[in-house]
Amino acid sequence: MTHEPPVPSLERAFEVVADLGPLEDHGMTRAGHRRIIPVVGGTITGDFTGTILSGGADWQTVRADGSIEIDGRYSALGDDGSLLYIRAQGVRSGDPAVLEALLRGDDVDPGDYYFRAVLTLECAAHPEFERAVYLASYIREANRVRYVAYRVT
Repeated sequence: MTHEPPVPSLERAFEVVADLGPLEDHGMTRAGHRRIIPVVGGTITGDFTGTILSGGADWQTVRADGSIEIDGRYSALGDDGSLLYIRAQGVRSGDPAVLEALLRGDDVDPGDYYFRAVLTLECAAHPEFERAVYLASYIREANRVRYVAYRVT
């Protein structure tokens, strides 16, 4: 008997609004053009509800074509007192003029650029988060980033 693998779908899990500090441009390093954007606060709502803690950041590498490799790491304190660690690995890409507008903090239609990530979650109080794959679709704003995370079923 031959079985087909299940076709995955997306189930909305939570929304994050992360407040950002000033961009730190480290210039061209051995890893490439490095930028670090501090995460200074925010909120998370949905399957996990709480506050984004300061102290995290997005460690970015800017590619030669202007696309950005995302490597975000930060924590949230749940309303129930639990801690959730989020690691986001993805890419933001688009027309160079659109990416420049985002860097300036301009209001840009999220349909004009691509900004997606895979999320890895760690939470001792909610191990169900560790048993699934999550995808996120983002909007970059002047001083914050917003995204909806979807559990892949």
